[in-house]
Amino acid sequence: MSATSVLDTPAHHPVPPAPGPLDGIERAALLERLLGDPHDPRNPHGYRALLDADEARRTPEATEELLSGVSLNAEFVPRALGGRLARPDVLARVLRPVFRRDVALGFGHGITSLFGASAVWAAGDERQRAHTAGLLLSEGGGRVTIVHHELAHANAILRDEFTARSAVGGGFLLAGRKDVVINADRADALVMYARTATAPGSRTHSVLLLDPARLPPGGVRGLPRVLTPGMRGNRFTGLEFADCPAPADALVGEVGEGVTLALRTYMVNRCLIPGTVVAGVDSALRFAVRAATRGREGGQPSRRHHTALAGVFADLLACDSMAVTGLRSLSLLPDSAHLTAAAVKLTVPDLLRENLEELTTVLGARGHERGPSYGGFQKLVRDLPVAGLGHAGNAACRAVLVPRLRGLARGSWLTTEEPTSRLFLLSAPVPPLDYRRLSLTGGEDALTAALVGIAQRLGPLRGCGPVWTALADLADAFVQETRALREQCAALPEATSDLLADPRACALADRYALVLAAAACLGVWQGQDGTDSFLAQPDWAALALTRIGRRLGVPVPGLPDTVTRSVLDELLVRHRGGRSFDVYDTRVMGG
Repeated sequence: MSATSVLDTPAHHPVPPAPGPLDGIERAALLERLLGDPHDPRNPHGYRALLDADEARRTPEATEELLSGVSLNAEFVPRALGGRLARPDVLARVLRPVFRRDVALGFGHGITSLFGASAVWAAGDERQRAHTAGLLLSEGGGRVTIVHHELAHANAILRDEFTARSAVGGGFLLAGRKDVVINADRADALVMYARTATAPGSRTHSVLLLDPARLPPGGVRGLPRVLTPGMRGNRFTGLEFADCPAPADALVGEVGEGVTLALRTYMVNRCLIPGTVVAGVDSALRFAVRAATRGREGGQPSRRHHTALAGVFADLLACDSMAVTGLRSLSLLPDSAHLTAAAVKLTVPDLLRENLEELTTVLGARGHERGPSYGGFQKLVRDLPVAGLGHAGNAACRAVLVPRLRGLARGSWLTTEEPTSRLFLLSAPVPPLDYRRLSLTGGEDALTAALVGIAQRLGPLRGCGPVWTALADLADAFVQETRALREQCAALPEATSDLLADPRACALADRYALVLAAAACLGVWQGQDGTDSFLAQPDWAALALTRIGRRLGVPVPGLPDTVTRSVLDELLVRHRGGRSFDVYDTRVMGG
């Protein structure tokens, strides 16, 4: 029984007609073809070449040249400024072929420039926006790097900060040192978050757009390269400023707007990083399937690996559902997307790390190989923490969620209207991303509203079979968890100053984020438009929700044995057919 034939979306949210082919999807397919079969030892963009570059701690020059040749930087420039950036979910799809092969390359020759430029897109004046766009769109592609401020002292990349004090006669004097900045020695523009006020509060930092070539040599000094344990081919160097003058027109937005700009632009980063890194974990799962099926009769893995392979596949689909929902919410729900984005970054990295650990049981000794056959797995394990999928961002994400829990419990949960069905219809168009519309003040939670609505519509389907019954029971279990969270969060103190140090409040935020993961999973499952028979069936969603529920500690029903077999069969079909393991099920090179 098809999910879309029995689960109609709310009448007040009609489903739009399916759009025609999107140019972003075509660009993603072209990039996948150009990068070629990663297992081909002759491919200059394959695993052998990428691993050799990583081992030598150098950038893969041939692949960087290819990415410049297809003007990858144009993906990071809004269409209004001459680039291709419109839909965040499409941007993630375009970047996945790169991240599927090398997460470090995706950062070093990819989204780091967007992370830097996003403050300019959000608050820059016309001159700054045009200059930054021209730099990124120039022949060969310029680079923008970001010099973070102190949201959390979690690792060397986030530690240390700069100050910018007013100079006599106008402008700023920059001081401070940061030892680990990606591409600091080859960036054409620096976006600096510098402290401009000594008093505590939310207006302590400002954003400056700096041209390294215009800074006086005596005012700034490049620091030696730092050799990191992961992303070893990337250039991490440092910068030290000593009373370095910077012009007044370097200021982006207003003085004291830095923290607000960071929180607004980080919404995109928090969804985009998981939304691209899932492609790397897709490859890790592909390594495991390859190891488990090679040389076995009928290409069937040993029974002892069935649970791990099917479970990780279901988790990957759930993680992708959450990331894509977060990316689409940036355009569709800019007032409340900060909640979803923080939950995505808080939840998805942990799930993906657990998945890699689970896959090591399948790979065995192959998981420690450094050669081209399986070395990409060990490289991914090294790269992810440096790429921002360690625990560094958890405190910052909780800092967004924890202060909102009491208000959500008292004013949103179980009362908010369901969101537009387009949020979960992966092929449906969404408005172009506008950084200037992203807000930190919205107080409604659309995903829990979707969870409640889907659970209600699942109820009558219990008679359709044991898997449908299990899925309905799982949806109800997460609704009951939402009710429990509402009761506990409503009792939190109104003052938020001490909540971030309260383990109970942080645990409630973590539980809430997992509930949102379940809601996104159910939303994407319900939102199938009939073009994917597997994602429209309840098996993967039931398995994914069971695994999320066990992490959360909610009661989960037993699943029929057919569920694991069904999910595993789809995984093997996609592997043999050279299809991706994400929600899009697209063609990948090399199988």
